Amino acid sequence: MKTLIQNGRVIDPASGLDEVADIAIAAGKILAIIKKGESLPQGFQAEKTFDAKGCIVAPGLVDLQVRLREPGYEHEGMLESELKAAVAGGVTSLVCPPDTDPVLDEPGLVEMLTFRAEKLHRSRVFPLGALTRGLQGAVLTEMAELTEAGCIGFSQAEVPIADTQVLQRALQYASTYGYTVWLRPQELHLGKGVAASGALATRLGLSGVPVAAETIALHTIFALMRSTQAHVHLCRISSAEGVALIRAAKQEGLKVTADVSINSLHLSELDIGYFDSCARLTPVLRQARDRDALREGLKDGTLDALVSDHSPVDVDAKALPFAEAEPGATGLELLLSLSLKWAHETGVPLLRALDVVTAQPARILGQDKSIGHLQVGGVADVVVFDPQDPWQVTSEGLHSQGKHTPFGFARSGMALPGRVKATWVNGHLAFAA
Repeated sequence: MKTLIQNGRVIDPASGLDEVADIAIAAGKILAIIKKGESLPQGFQAEKTFDAKGCIVAPGLVDLQVRLREPGYEHEGMLESELKAAVAGGVTSLVCPPDTDPVLDEPGLVEMLTFRAEKLHRSRVFPLGALTRGLQGAVLTEMAELTEAGCIGFSQAEVPIADTQVLQRALQYASTYGYTVWLRPQELHLGKGVAASGALATRLGLSGVPVAAETIALHTIFALMRSTQAHVHLCRISSAEGVALIRAAKQEGLKVTADVSINSLHLSELDIGYFDSCARLTPVLRQARDRDALREGLKDGTLDALVSDHSPVDVDAKALPFAEAEPGATGLELLLSLSLKWAHETGVPLLRALDVVTAQPARILGQDKSIGHLQVGGVADVVVFDPQDPWQVTSEGLHSQGKHTPFGFARSGMALPGRVKATWVNGHLAFAA
């Protein structure tokens, strides 16, 4: 299908491009980026045209934290519903953790997941393999075989490794073969609460998770990185102290990258309100000073990427007392808008706001030559959105099977910027509003 996207403001953070131009697409590739005064490629005849006047044309978003809930948790989400939500939010590439049922610790399971995702012709799915068998923290998986099956890294998801020697061996093995280990820093025994430790959790009678749960784990990870020279990506940092430690580690020269979730970037413990289970999240929402430090860390590059932390939850699992409710919230369709909201509230340039959800996460994946940017000859993963068209989050308007979010209109009255108008994946129109 030959497609011409016309009259849009084309922004590509990877190259710094920011000007009104047309984009010609053919055979799944970007054939040309036609700037003012330039002509269409010779012989190009568009079969479809899309008028993007007043809109921004950007690379498809790359989301590093998306639970698809399949296999094993189809009552909370299915590939079809969650990938539909992805393209509706402009997300054309996503990373899924290995904590499915069964766990992604066998090549056949990984191949089945990627095959089913490809058949849907929506977002690209990059699976993480389990770092240890069954995520039990005892025996390392066959990382080489999982990599051949399509895994782009290895993770323990939400299950910290209790045995430091096992983690050391995992990092040694990964370093030897150039694999990236994805870890959410959380000390096993301190991280079992449901809210951030502090006066609010005490008043509400909720068990707390201290900041030390994150910082102790970070100190351990960094010490092991120094001895193994492994590359580690840190997932969903939640505290000001964590940001400071990562900043120091980068200055030291450790091979570390890090991301933050849309929840921690915009919310604080006060958003729990009167035990609102929509704010029952992992990691827990911390104090306002932590939120502000996370915003600054993303702004100055200490934190590399912004993620949706998409975790759809069944209605019954949320209709429980706060401490018993399942943690998680839908986020795929909110990632773009909340990136724009962060930029508007902190004075971050639009180029940087898009960078943290396109080019930077693509670099973390090691896929920056193929996704996350607009380039002649490159893959045609494109999103068109109107930054001046606000929208309100309602359960009826979400494509995800999970309808719970702390940013819902009924709860916050919040209108979000940036309505997605169309999304192309590999040149195929995957979503149109």
